[in-house]
Order: sequence, then C-alpha cells, then structure tokens
Amino acid sequence: MKNDHEEQDSTQFSEQELKNVLLSYKDEIKETRLPQLAYLIIRKAIRNLELPPGETFLEREMTEMLNMSRTPVREALVRLEMDGWIRLIPRKGFSVEPILKESIQQICQIAEALDGVAAELATVNIDEENLNKLESLIDLQESLLYESNLKEWADVDDEFHNLIIKHSKNERLKSVMDSHSDQLYRARVYTINDRELPVRSIIEHRAIVAAMKARDSKAAQTLMHSHRKRGSQEILAILESKTKK
Repeated sequence: MKNDHEEQDSTQFSEQELKNVLLSYKDEIKETRLPQLAYLIIRKAIRNLELPPGETFLEREMTEMLNMSRTPVREALVRLEMDGWIRLIPRKGFSVEPILKESIQQICQIAEALDGVAAELATVNIDEENLNKLESLIDLQESLLYESNLKEWADVDDEFHNLIIKHSKNERLKSVMDSHSDQLYRARVYTINDRELPVRSIIEHRAIVAAMKARDSKAAQTLMHSHRKRGSQEILAILESKTKK
C-alpha cells in the first residue's frame, strides 16, 4: 500500500488490520453475488476512510484480503471507477480518489436542494412513531456530542437524514440521494475533527422536527435547506484549507 496524497490520509491500518475490517464487512453484507459483494465491501471501506483518499492498492492485495478470486474483484473495481470512487492503474491496481472541494461542492448543491424537498414531502407523509424516532436520534446525537464521540455522531446524523428521505415516499429522490450520500459521509468524517463541535446541528435538527410535527412543510423545507447549506460551507472551507497546506 502506498499513499501518494499524504495530506488526505487520516487513518492508517496495517495490512492485517485492513483485512480484518474487510472480512467483517463481508460477514455483515448479505450478498451472494461475488462481484456485487466485492463492490459493496470496497465502497464501504472507502466511505469509512479505512481505504483512505489517495492510497494505492495492488489488485492482488485486494483479492487476498477479500479471500476472492481475481475476476469478481476486477469487476467490482471497474464499477467503482465508473462510479467515481477509485482510479484504476493499468497492470497494477487502483488509487482511491481524493476528496476534492470542487466535487464535494457539486454534491452539496444537490443535497441542499433535495434534502429540502425530502423534508417538505416527509412532513406530509411521516407518522407520529417516526417523528418520535427522529427526536430520539437527536437525543442520541446530543449525548454522543458531549462524549466527544464524533464518528458515532456522524453515523447517527446520517441515520437522521436518511429517515427523512425514506419518508419523502419519493423513490427517484431517494435514488439520487443514495448515489451521493456516501461521498458526503466520507467528506463529513474526513473533516469532522477540524470542525467546531456540531452543537448548531442539534439545534437545527430540533427545529426541523418541530416544523414537521406542526405539519408545516414549507418551514421544514426552508429549515432543512438552510441546515444543509451551513454544514456544506463548513466542510468546503476545511477542504479548501487542507488543499492550501
């Protein structure tokens, strides 16, 4: 393993540690088709920064760590390149794509708009049980915040937004957001230790849910859009500062 972008490498694993992580994902993911399984494992490891931005891997290394033959891993790598997660290196392996401000900025613009629409639609469709679940997720985020457990906080934040998207009852919107959410998550985790503690996010989440409980769909949309925009600006500012170092 070789890192050509040291400034973007926030987590280092030994080869055995990385293999253990990948095999744990292999056990978690319920998929019998090997190319799809390899794709999901590698994508999840990139998402969680276990395969860090800029890191280069040999194809042989990956097949050995996944305990798979070359063919399904190769198919997975070709698809991952098409989806913008890696860059294939002829006759060698692949390099994990860096987290670039320009790319994340474009994704953030999509997320700001569609998350706002999702909140508007979910306000009409969501039931009391799931509104209460949203409130429980905010309570959990608050406790994780004061424990300084920012990685787990980010996971719960993802769950909060995904629950709202789910209850938008718009499958096309959900499909578009699903295609970008992992890239946003990766950028969020990559920058989270450089950001101020996300106390404002807790406040904004409570305001969004209050508007949803009041069945004020336009207020929910406006609050969500503003919330996403502010968070995006924080992430982009940090990515810009890292680029200048």
